[in-house]
Amino acid sequence: MLSERRRMILAALIEEYIAHATPVGSRTLTERYRLGVSPATVRNDLSALEDAGYITQPHTSAGRIPTDAGYRAFVDALLASELVNEEPPHQDIVNQLRANATELDSLMEQTSAALSRLTDCLSVVVAPTIVTAHLRQLSLISMTNRRALIVIVVEDGQVIDRQISFAEEVSPEELARVQNLLNGIFVGKSPAQIKQHFNVNANEFLADPLAHRILGEVVECLHERSGSKAHRDGVSALLRKPEFSTAASILPIMQVLEDDTILFHVLDDALLSDARFMVRIGQENTAVSLPGFSVVASQYGRGESSGVVAVIGPTRMDYQKVIRAVRAAQQALKDE
Repeated sequence: MLSERRRMILAALIEEYIAHATPVGSRTLTERYRLGVSPATVRNDLSALEDAGYITQPHTSAGRIPTDAGYRAFVDALLASELVNEEPPHQDIVNQLRANATELDSLMEQTSAALSRLTDCLSVVVAPTIVTAHLRQLSLISMTNRRALIVIVVEDGQVIDRQISFAEEVSPEELARVQNLLNGIFVGKSPAQIKQHFNVNANEFLADPLAHRILGEVVECLHERSGSKAHRDGVSALLRKPEFSTAASILPIMQVLEDDTILFHVLDDALLSDARFMVRIGQENTAVSLPGFSVVASQYGRGESSGVVAVIGPTRMDYQKVIRAVRAAQQALKDE
């Protein structure tokens, strides 16, 4: 556990790094922040924070920068404070969005643009009809010995179908067995719940290669159907960030944006979380490797009619501003 003083010094270092994107030294902290302690105490506390893994020194002669663990401690303290729990800001923007958008698609598009503008990061707004595509029925129809048709019926009545090929011959009886197995487990579940069950019971499915292969196609189908209903804005804002000045540094997020299946894997945690906000920092994004990126996301809407609003940006993002902006977006979308 961090002492109050070291928590304050860590917060000051993170705020300074968020503002300027350059390593922070003890002199900068003592000159710009009222820490109430001597420069020697600040230096000692910075060394202790570095030893504990909250900050790191990129170069011997440079100041320090936060680690993912440092950002996590900072965000946890922020979420527990009144700074992000007061009434959502930007109420004028919320009212304007509601007044100007007569349809959900239009409201989502405008909300995504406003969210990117407020945070200077990438914003994503996903429609309720996508994230609540609970499975109603799965049918497997044999076409040849090595090819079958997957037919997925979701609760809103839409039908999705996809052909699947097999390396070895598969009998209609085997398809019927897998159909009954998957229906028994996954009917009534959303894509996020299906993926979660699959991950938790991975060994069980690996022992049944046919079920494993077909389930992978089912999950991909359910995610793919959501591509046209995900509104994104703010890629150019990311490209202007100093930490993403090279092609290699921006590549992970470009892969997320180009593949809707990957994007929805990134947002799955928000669908499964009971918390008001999901904040995943750097390596905490286990579904997809996003070093250097953070994701702030939350559900909006009511009950089964809920979507996701998210901001994706550098781990150096202004978390207080982003969380409050996401709350404003929730407010704009909550009754849709």
